[in-house]
Amino acid sequence: MHETLSDITNLSKEERYKEVLISARGLIDPNCSDTANLANISALLKTYFNFWWCGFYLVNDKQQLELGPFQGPVACTLIQYGKGVCGTSWQRGETIIVPNVHEFEGHIACSSASNSEIVVPLFRDNKVIGVLDIDSEHFNHFDEMDKHYLEALVKLF
Repeated sequence: MHETLSDITNLSKEERYKEVLISARGLIDPNCSDTANLANISALLKTYFNFWWCGFYLVNDKQQLELGPFQGPVACTLIQYGKGVCGTSWQRGETIIVPNVHEFEGHIACSSASNSEIVVPLFRDNKVIGVLDIDSEHFNHFDEMDKHYLEALVKLF
């Protein structure tokens, strides 16, 4: 990482995202498994933003989203296609920002502490292979800047 942990607090949100992208390019190792690379990206996001929960769900051989590398409290392990914010993002193949998860019809509440969420699909060969899921304990936490940089981040895979 280019910034020390004490320097991160002095960075704007956009500066943090720019640093995350630089660091992620150096962390993602094509000789390692997706699991190893995604674990490092989860840790990187947690370090720079201290999100309440951030991690990945990956499409398994049963066509479900299965919990992958993450940072935060325990989470739901399986999510069906089209269900909840993650399953809906997978189904639509697009990023979803939810300002208040309690108002999202069909939201899967892994924890009542989560109040807003952003989910970004991961693509390989034009097919969704998983999603990046980030939850916040704050309402209205995510915006178009988060969407822009997180979509750029997942494209590194």
